[in-house]
Amino acid sequence: MQVTETLNEGLKRGYAITVTAAELDAKVNEKLIEAQPEIEMKGFRKGKVPMALLKKQYGQRLLGEAMQETIDGAMNQHFEQSGDRPAAQPQVKMTNEDWKEGDDVAVEMSYEKLPEIPEVDLSGVKLEKLVVKADDAQIDETLESLAKNAQDFDDRDEGAAAEDGDQIVFDFLGKVDGEAFEGGAAEDYPLVLGSNSFIPGFEDQLVGAKAGEEKDVTVTFPEEYGAAHLAGKEAVFECKIKAVKAPKAAEIDDELAKKYGADDLEALKGQIRERLEADFANTARQVTKRKLLDALDGLVTFELPPSLVEAEAKQIAHQLWHEENPEVHDHNHGAIEPTDEHNKLAERRVRLGLLLAELGNKAEVEVTDQEMTQAVMAQARQYPGQERQFFEFIQQNPQMQQQLRAPIFEDKVVDHIFAQVELTDKEISKDELKAAVDALEDEVA
Repeated sequence: MQVTETLNEGLKRGYAITVTAAELDAKVNEKLIEAQPEIEMKGFRKGKVPMALLKKQYGQRLLGEAMQETIDGAMNQHFEQSGDRPAAQPQVKMTNEDWKEGDDVAVEMSYEKLPEIPEVDLSGVKLEKLVVKADDAQIDETLESLAKNAQDFDDRDEGAAAEDGDQIVFDFLGKVDGEAFEGGAAEDYPLVLGSNSFIPGFEDQLVGAKAGEEKDVTVTFPEEYGAAHLAGKEAVFECKIKAVKAPKAAEIDDELAKKYGADDLEALKGQIRERLEADFANTARQVTKRKLLDALDGLVTFELPPSLVEAEAKQIAHQLWHEENPEVHDHNHGAIEPTDEHNKLAERRVRLGLLLAELGNKAEVEVTDQEMTQAVMAQARQYPGQERQFFEFIQQNPQMQQQLRAPIFEDKVVDHIFAQVELTDKEISKDELKAAVDALEDEVA
């Protein structure tokens, strides 16, 4: 086998690989010898078929497989010896298109290698770790929200009309074209008006209803309604109002606390404080992380693989275009050319991505199976009733696995770096944290 360098320009590399006919023949023979003990053929005992006959029968079929394995072996050997790490899948093509059995195989391989990442001196990096304490007003606001969610309903005065937010208790029977349909009837059903629990337009027509009244509600099922036989059809619901009830917020006391699993009100307040401060800490971490990335971006420079920058710039341009044109949900639009700003941002992202990957690999940072399982479960919750199918999809899709693994790996690397730089706590208010986050969102990173 002969490997000859044809391109060495920046990070771009090209090689001509020649696999001789003798090497291919040897590979085919090797496969035949390996398979011979298990082959049966009429007139011969199992494992006793002559090699010449095997080659005549199976040699042509094994030739393509042997060719692929030989080329793959040559590429792997090259990367082991050169130390090059391709930035993407190498481009490989056969150059002697008129090849026939008995000829040498000529292959051209090209790729962009990942750059050498210089050592980073983190000793001079100084960052502020923003800390927000939950105050009594925030805790009281959360308690009021919990009390509202745990609200009860009391009967309104006799003859009172139902208002938006009230609960009505009623019987209903739905009909399409005068015929009742399955699932369109219930008795003593409690419905909070304005909750949008029913199809659009239903609840609005019951505002003003009074206990003891009977009322027909006419609505049209949405075109995309789950039950195909009802989709787009007009229905009339015969409704009998049995009670009209006004919302009554739960008292903020020990009983409310027990509804939420706490021993008493003070314990619930403590849980709320912890939850609020954990949320603040997660938000503040994103601010500190951005400051860290800004600092790292100014510490190192190295050549970037053009293909990675180009792909990232196109993705950025495409994403921003869709944000500016939210009415377009598909990709049936013209080409979106990246601007200089997109290219500059892409360079930053690729540079930081390669740097974090290098620092993580050197520190032997790994994503555990448990962390991956938690990430998959979190995503699966977005598909209720289809969790099993989602798990199977992830298991069979390495690209999706990498998409889930990448942010976990990055966060672990960032935590590793935080441990090496100078972090100083700085206590700020909730409003100051919001302003810091808003400032980040005004910038694209």
